[in-house]
Amino acid sequence: MILYDYWRSSAAYRVRIALALKGLVVERRFVHLRDGAQKTPAYRRKNPQQLVPALELDDGSVLTQSLAIIDYVDAIHPDPRLAPSDALLAARARAVALAIACDIHPLANLRVADFMRDELKLDEDRIAGWRRHWIASGLEAIEATIEPAPFCFGSAPTIADICLAPQVFSAERFGVPLEPFPKIRSVSAICAAHPAFVAAHPFKQPDAEATAPAP
Repeated sequence: MILYDYWRSSAAYRVRIALALKGLVVERRFVHLRDGAQKTPAYRRKNPQQLVPALELDDGSVLTQSLAIIDYVDAIHPDPRLAPSDALLAARARAVALAIACDIHPLANLRVADFMRDELKLDEDRIAGWRRHWIASGLEAIEATIEPAPFCFGSAPTIADICLAPQVFSAERFGVPLEPFPKIRSVSAICAAHPAFVAAHPFKQPDAEATAPAP
């Protein structure tokens, strides 16, 4: 399998965590989003959305969307499972994952910021304020939802933690105060010490940049 990846992409970060939790090693190809590599014809054939991650299977099939990729990996390598065995907790874990992947992350990502800057002519302060507002309001809801024990919903990491850790990284990157979210900070600290999360961290990736602008 080949993972099309970018070190600072929250969505790709999720998939890296899932693969690490499963102990799976895949080939990596890096798609530099700020340089526009996702817009090249060759990559658009892989992923018409021009986003990362994408996972190319051994038969040439290509999967897109981080949660779909994680579901596929969980299905073909079910140990350890990435959702609680309890059906109710599993649904709650998926709800947290979806809240992050569908409601928080898309409002703060690169292409939205580019549109606001290039088409709406908003200055950087207003774009930064937009990002902080939506990240903070989303984390407020998640803070009220999770039940750390010590991960979001139990003693092992699930899809909720897989999505939360990258979102906390983004929150810190964009200057969102985390003091109002003690449960999120507790889970984040536990994740930060877990080997799979450590291996997947953006600054541990081969394409990581020592310094880079925030957008």
